[in-house]
Amino acid sequence: MAANVLLGINQGLTWSTTVIMKIDLAGPQRRGLAMGINEAAGYMAVSITALVTGLIAARNGLRPEPFYLGIAYAALGFGLSTLAVRETRAHATHEAATQQTQAGHAEQELSTREVVARTSFGEPSLSSASQAGLVNNLNDGMAWGLLPLFFVAAGLSVAQIGILAAIYPGLWGLAQLVTGAWSDRVGRKGLIVVGMWTQAAAIALIAIGNAFTVWLVAMAVLGVGTAMVYPTLLAAVGDLAHPRWRATAVGVYRFWRDAGFAIGAILTGVIADLANASTAIWTVAALTAFSGVVVAVRMKETHVRATML
Repeated sequence: MAANVLLGINQGLTWSTTVIMKIDLAGPQRRGLAMGINEAAGYMAVSITALVTGLIAARNGLRPEPFYLGIAYAALGFGLSTLAVRETRAHATHEAATQQTQAGHAEQELSTREVVARTSFGEPSLSSASQAGLVNNLNDGMAWGLLPLFFVAAGLSVAQIGILAAIYPGLWGLAQLVTGAWSDRVGRKGLIVVGMWTQAAAIALIAIGNAFTVWLVAMAVLGVGTAMVYPTLLAAVGDLAHPRWRATAVGVYRFWRDAGFAIGAILTGVIADLANASTAIWTVAALTAFSGVVVAVRMKETHVRATML
């Protein structure tokens, strides 16, 4: 438990900060591309490391050998961040002095409490992004917590379940290299709405499916839908939040987004216990579709180039 607490603190200090730094560096016209690269790198690294540590564990045991890789990662990251990474606040300060954001309030200083309220509930587009992020990761909590059990109950082999578990994050990670940059061309809102509805359709297909091939297609579509949403939401928050309080807004958004992991696991587990797994999956599909409707109704287009076309 103590180790997991430290890993959670690491996530907040490192991943959140790298997102903020890339937003500072990329500028408004390439923000989606930067977020796509960041998220693709992160989730592909998760996938590759899971594979490598599994191979190490199969050959040498569960510990300590697999953990040596993690220690090496930590040392490499510390060395690179110390020697090669430079502070990016000056970029944000320059942007604050020269550019307006879609949310306006260019000269306004906001307290942390005001940013939390605005990002969570107050500003329609920011709060829409926060709820979409939460629901998106709620799907992921279901995918990792409930779907393996659902597939076991359906009689799939361990190898088949492994393939289904791999195709979803694999496509999610790779496709973000395309979808992030795509949002710089066509705008954020449309990709988010279509991505949420694509996820909802994929989850519904999982619920009605009864064969490995059908579920393989559904998990692939779920990965693509998630890739449409994941980097685009971060880019949208970067568009909307003024550089003076953007880092706080990104942190608040990521709090709501990553809370979806826990909420999804708990929600689907409770519904599956009270009813059955299919009911839980249908519930998540409905929530995801409704989240897309919320974005369609409440969020405005956040990317300047798209609004000018």
